[in-house]
Amino acid sequence: MTRSFPFFRMSVVSAAALALGPAMAQQGTVPEPEAAMADAPGTALPAQADSAFRAYLQLLAARARGEGVSEPTIQVMTAGLTPNPRVIALDRAQPGASPSTIPAFAPYRRTHVDAARIGAGRTMYASLAGLIPQIEARYGVPAPILLAIWGHETNYGRYTGDFDLARSLATLAYEGRRRELFAAEFVAVLKMADQGVPRSRLKGSWAGAFGNPQFLPSMYLRLAVDGDGDGQRDIWSSRADTLASIANYFRDAGWRPGQPWGVAASVPAGFDRAAVASRLTAPECPRVHARHSRWRTIREWRASGVTPLGPMADDVLASLIEPDGPGQTAYLLTGNYRVILEYNCSNFYALSVGLLADEIAR
Repeated sequence: MTRSFPFFRMSVVSAAALALGPAMAQQGTVPEPEAAMADAPGTALPAQADSAFRAYLQLLAARARGEGVSEPTIQVMTAGLTPNPRVIALDRAQPGASPSTIPAFAPYRRTHVDAARIGAGRTMYASLAGLIPQIEARYGVPAPILLAIWGHETNYGRYTGDFDLARSLATLAYEGRRRELFAAEFVAVLKMADQGVPRSRLKGSWAGAFGNPQFLPSMYLRLAVDGDGDGQRDIWSSRADTLASIANYFRDAGWRPGQPWGVAASVPAGFDRAAVASRLTAPECPRVHARHSRWRTIREWRASGVTPLGPMADDVLASLIEPDGPGQTAYLLTGNYRVILEYNCSNFYALSVGLLADEIAR
């Protein structure tokens, strides 16, 4: 038997993780995506800071120009742009250190895998019966997973954010805490405008993500696709484009067709957890991955007394997680769970996406 071990790669986080900051995201305490928030001016910055912002904006404009953005687009997108104090306040309010104790998963699960979200997902699933087989056949990702991502990110499009993306991204780049990330995203949003995306659509979360799946501009440019054949990549109002774009993201991240994300598992009393503790340190989101055991086949887990409570082939590699500790529900996670983490590096997020997908599929 040839074992193909899941691999780590540079993750691209969604709006929730960006807004939260890496510390809390790694603990799995990602909050509900923001409801639409007004792009309010807030308290004005000092004139000196505003002058410095305008000077920095010229640097961003030069970078965009060097990457092929047209001069008319640069002028339109930067004209009158000012720093947004509200965005700076939100970014600086993010925690700089992880809490000393990890909260329980059960309360998070109750609020994210709830009856309303399950019901809306099932309704959406039924209404898209003619489209779903095409997307699943093309990308190899089950529709319930795609719907669960959509449900978690924006509650199926009910809230996508109302911050001007150019202003937010320029502000975050200027602030400097994650300058290169947001400078690149600012240039990417100018490229979107250069491709014909209207300014009215370039709104989203304060951290720069937008549309039904809350893509960052760079991800839109690279992975958004036209799912309905109308020549547009409309992740704002097209269900087909939204689901196909999420599916393309997952395929790009390494989703393995025909393999579940994981299953609940029964762990026997007296199980030696130290014997299966992972000795690897993940290059990205290490605190998230530190909660996973080493990889074993399902056959090996069964031999050690850990029993999957759902169908899983004996030769599938899986790691064990006990989000609420011994004696509570445990899960055996496949490489596809790591793909969900690529979307948002939080165990609570990934677990609840998988569980919501399972409920939508019932």
